[in-house]
Amino acid sequence: MCGRYTLTVTLEELISRYIPESVGLSYHEPRYNISPSQMVTTVINDGQANRMGMLKWGLIPSWAKDPTKGTINARAETLLEKPSFTIPFLRKRCLIPADSFFEWETTPTGKQPMRFLLKSEAIFSFAGIYDTWTAPDGKKISSFAIITSEPNSLVKKIHNRMPVILKPEDEATWLDRTLQDPTTLMSLLQPYPAEVMMAYPVSAEVGNVKNDSPNCIKELKE
Repeated sequence: MCGRYTLTVTLEELISRYIPESVGLSYHEPRYNISPSQMVTTVINDGQANRMGMLKWGLIPSWAKDPTKGTINARAETLLEKPSFTIPFLRKRCLIPADSFFEWETTPTGKQPMRFLLKSEAIFSFAGIYDTWTAPDGKKISSFAIITSEPNSLVKKIHNRMPVILKPEDEATWLDRTLQDPTTLMSLLQPYPAEVMMAYPVSAEVGNVKNDSPNCIKELKE
């Protein structure tokens, strides 16, 4: 499962990483505790070029009767089994820029939030799927889910799932709207190498969605 993550970089860093030759978002501020149901930065391909924009975290299928019930995670193993996931998986894929995510470790004294990130502290991309729901009055909600896989050896100590982090060289393939071969796409959805990741404990205040400050990512010292 992935229920919280961060994107603490600047707008300039985002544009440089994802769409250096075009204009992306007009505004972005660092986020230290991104939570489900919020509007967040994503990257899609319109068939000609990559575009950055805001989508709601919590996938609402185009055919849903109740737009208040979104799915935040999609298991890689069930992408071809669940109607909510199949068409987005084959036709509507996105990148979710991030620089860390949180999971909670069970300890004798309670739940301890842990921050997982790359040792390089670089930006990375979750693999995502998206869809657009249209209300009877024409109002549209575009939303996404983060794909999860079996955990690598680092995350496995804490949780039995982890978000799929795409290798940078696979991002263009994932966004390619002409690619609809399930076997090729599934091959990209692997646990990220544990040896290039690290984790450390952070304050319990990350558990409150109202908290969104650098304190959420500050390492706790024993």
